[in-house]
Amino acid sequence: MVTGSGSELVDSVMCVFRLGAFVTPVRTSVTTSPAPSSCGQLPELMATVAVVPLLVREPPQDWPVVLSVTSTLPLGGMPVPAGRVNEIVEPGSALPRAALYDSNRYLLAALLARYGVEVTDLGILSDDTKELARGLASAAANHDLVLTSGGVSTGEADHVRDAVESVGRLVFWRVAIKPGRPVAMGVIPGSNNGEGAAFAGLPGNPVAVFVTFVRVVRPLLLRLSGALPEPLLAMPARATFSHKKRTGRREYVRVALRTAPDGVIEAIKYAQDGAGILTSLTETDGLAELPEDVTKVEPGDSVGFLSYASLLG
Repeated sequence: MVTGSGSELVDSVMCVFRLGAFVTPVRTSVTTSPAPSSCGQLPELMATVAVVPLLVREPPQDWPVVLSVTSTLPLGGMPVPAGRVNEIVEPGSALPRAALYDSNRYLLAALLARYGVEVTDLGILSDDTKELARGLASAAANHDLVLTSGGVSTGEADHVRDAVESVGRLVFWRVAIKPGRPVAMGVIPGSNNGEGAAFAGLPGNPVAVFVTFVRVVRPLLLRLSGALPEPLLAMPARATFSHKKRTGRREYVRVALRTAPDGVIEAIKYAQDGAGILTSLTETDGLAELPEDVTKVEPGDSVGFLSYASLLG
């Protein structure tokens, strides 16, 4: 699934784009602010509307992995020219025009809390290659894993790749999955010879962050802790939707389950496909995994279903 130079899975360059194809409209994550009592909602969903939850939990004492988490600018490859406000701001602060609250760090913090890892929050790093390189190198000095979100695509101000390569090396960049193609993994040397940290750079859109976390970061966390991830076994479900996809790419479609009158479990596709729509995670049960050789799904077809519980272990 890894794409790179010479790989047959590298997507061809498209020269004609639909107007607005790479623009995420404001307020696509939620239609109304979640009520303060919505404790079952993901913390990052609350962060998008500046509701900052306070989570208190005693971490397990037997997990050795120590990692740092940061969000980088800009999100999703949108350039932030000099003199403009940061596109990503802390929840609870004033929200400038064309800016978004940082939800990814809340999402990652909530996911990582499930595994009891010790997390250092590095906050939001600006879209400057040298500043990013300094921050990543500093984090690698005393952490097992450096985890970032945003800034790994191909936009003018996506500098994470250059920053990592200036202080370490990338093992791969981009994988043939959707959502989550612009994901990177590498190694950043530490201050002592023979020591260093693994690096994982996740996309900027929250749904892509979730998908790449469960499919890329979680197995890495298990290996760093000395465990071996178990292969995921997809449950068959009957599709109620039509869907077209590109060959050579694995896709994950957000679906809810229901039992049909004939007793068969059916998968219902979430109405909106955008990778920035957080409610597509909170209002569904899991992901329908469509393999590389599948190009379309029609109602009645069997699809492999991965529940969120199984993806998170």
